[in-house]
Amino acid sequence: MTLLFLDIGGGELVLILLVIVMFFGADKIPEMARGLGKGMRQFKDASGSIQREIEKSIEEGERNVPPKTTETPKSEPPKVQPPANSVAQKPEDPQAPKSE
Repeated sequence: MTLLFLDIGGGELVLILLVIVMFFGADKIPEMARGLGKGMRQFKDASGSIQREIEKSIEEGERNVPPKTTETPKSEPPKVQPPANSVAQKPEDPQAPKSE
């Protein structure tokens, strides 16, 4: 029996358990195990609750996002109008003689 992450064999595990029994006493070990079990259960419940909240917010975010359209709306260029009080002039002919 070897724990991979600590590389502890059977003899070392028995020695550790013997030290724990001597230090805490046989009466305290079941209480400590129950407390450890309750703590692990609370941690598991809390992490599951957080995971559900994250999944719920992701689902709500997906529902609220409008679908993307592939077509882009074509807009007309703005019409430019000359000012009302100006006199319309003809464009100059580049070959016409210039008057001074």
